[in-house]
Amino acid sequence: MDFSQLSLLLVIASLFGIFARTFKQPLLVGYLFAGILLAAMGIVTESAGLENLGKIGVTFLLFLLGIEMNLKELPTIGKVAAVTGIGQIVITFIFGALLALGLGIKLPAAAYIGIALTFSSTVIIVKLLSEKKELASLYGKISVGFLLIQDLVAIVILIFLSSLGKGNFQTGQYALIALKILGLFAGVWILSKKILPYVFDRIISSSLELLFIVSIAWALGVATFVAGPVGFTLEIGGFLAGLSLSNLPEHLQIASRTRPLRDFFLTIFFLYIGTKLYVGGEIFALLPEAGVFSIFVLVGNPIIVLIIMGLLGYKKRTSFLAGLTVAQISEFSFILMEVGESSGHVTKSQVSLVILTGVITMTVSTYLIIWSEKIYKVIGKYLSIFEKKRSREITLNYDMKPDNHTVLIGADRAGRNLCDYFKSRLTPFLVIDFNPSIIAKLTAENIPAVFGDITDPEIIEITNLDKSKTVISTIPSVDDNLSILEFVRPLKIKPLLIMTAQTRRDGIKLYEAGATYVVIPELVAGEHIRQVIDLYDANAEKLTQSGKRHFDRLIFT
Repeated sequence: MDFSQLSLLLVIASLFGIFARTFKQPLLVGYLFAGILLAAMGIVTESAGLENLGKIGVTFLLFLLGIEMNLKELPTIGKVAAVTGIGQIVITFIFGALLALGLGIKLPAAAYIGIALTFSSTVIIVKLLSEKKELASLYGKISVGFLLIQDLVAIVILIFLSSLGKGNFQTGQYALIALKILGLFAGVWILSKKILPYVFDRIISSSLELLFIVSIAWALGVATFVAGPVGFTLEIGGFLAGLSLSNLPEHLQIASRTRPLRDFFLTIFFLYIGTKLYVGGEIFALLPEAGVFSIFVLVGNPIIVLIIMGLLGYKKRTSFLAGLTVAQISEFSFILMEVGESSGHVTKSQVSLVILTGVITMTVSTYLIIWSEKIYKVIGKYLSIFEKKRSREITLNYDMKPDNHTVLIGADRAGRNLCDYFKSRLTPFLVIDFNPSIIAKLTAENIPAVFGDITDPEIIEITNLDKSKTVISTIPSVDDNLSILEFVRPLKIKPLLIMTAQTRRDGIKLYEAGATYVVIPELVAGEHIRQVIDLYDANAEKLTQSGKRHFDRLIFT
């Protein structure tokens, strides 16, 4: 791929991105359709260059996911992820294969299709959850957990099928895979606790340029090692590379500097996937069967996850949101079918059938995930059959129904400071947060807290939001804040509503919807700097002392 061709691809991708944003659709859908158009027009005939560049984006995506996850959370999330992931794979495979047989597809092709329908796209889901800022939520962590389990199972299946095709299948290969998995996680733990903090603190962190270069080299190097000699995938390698850096004090700085690179290379990745989704002239002949398989994936897979997580004791909302993340098939599905074709087990038409199912499910599931809250509001009341009476999720940590209190929504950064302020003022308050790690910390400090999402009607009810004195939202999601305002609007006595917005436009929307005061960080930063200048004027000594106190607060709070 030469310079002019890459430039043309990015121009077309940007045009489709603008088109998607104009109609308030996710950018990745625009990129996928740009790839389909490029393949249909014959502009991309050889996609190996695109694939290799796209792999860098995949690596950075999972690298950032690993950086933002804590090693201490893995045992808790890992159990439900393993049970849900493996359970969904087995059940989807059985019903998917039976469905293929019912449509007249014979064995072993029906088995291949059944397996292909079980895998979901880790890359697409992580990208969507990241854009929604819900990777830290309980359902987000569980979803990513069972998607990584799917990746591991996909590797085992691909190794098995490849060995079967060559006639050299050996049981010992799978014992070796298990040892490799244990060895990788042990290595990550040792590196993150004993070696990397020392190296970064003594040598690397003093230079921002070196920090950036070493972080990139670490992400790509570990991913290459895991995908090469170890024999796993770039997704798993990128995730482990990030996880090993997640305990560093510099992990947020690494994440912020790596994010633009991720976005650039992910654009190329989705272009590549779009070229793979182009199935040529037989699309109309395959559409009826692809439609049946797509309905199964879009409806059946979420129901399977709902049932499994419900049996594990999770609330219907958490189970529903996690279930929507498996409502599409993965790029692994395409690779699996290609292996089947090369072994003579499936036909080229059946490969195209699975690819067309991928086009439909990837596109539709993107919108399902984006509109998940609105969909839940409509059908949530019908999902109670999937929920046990006693839930394992954290509920209200409060002695009685609160009244005339302050409700604080979000207690990560700004919210954490407000918790300390309310405690010092003896102000009755209640925290709502969807990150289980934050709730666990607050509970340990005896701070009244509720695990959940403020858009959930059940959370609104148990926190007595309608009887609160003040509602403070530190979350930047304009849709969530508008939902709060929509609930408050009909109340006769309305609480004071202090909210956060990312942009001026969002701030105006919130004011127009009834917010009492809206904090916009970019404006607040400018106002604060003005106050600092007015307060200290040209007194360098006082300003330096103030900076040291601020540094101490950043380190120790």
